[in-house]
Amino acid sequence: MRRLIVIAKGNTGQSRSVADFLLAWWNAGSCGSFDMTTLWAVDGAITDDMVAVFRLIADRHEYPTAYGLGPDFEKIVAEWRPELLKN
Repeated sequence: MRRLIVIAKGNTGQSRSVADFLLAWWNAGSCGSFDMTTLWAVDGAITDDMVAVFRLIADRHEYPTAYGLGPDFEKIVAEWRPELLKN
């Protein structure tokens, strides 16, 4: 998961795809859902990490805050969904 967070905070060709995936977990209603065809744009190692997180979500029934990741996800929101921070 840590690697996905680093990628989502970055500015690579795959960063947006990873951010979209993570933010759908954070709050799909506000941040948007995840289009599964987005997986076509990420390499195999990143896809494997995303599958592991997907499995964690399915098994644990917890949001990122349960893992102390709130501040990281807030930074991802600021980078990729800045309009959500405006009042």
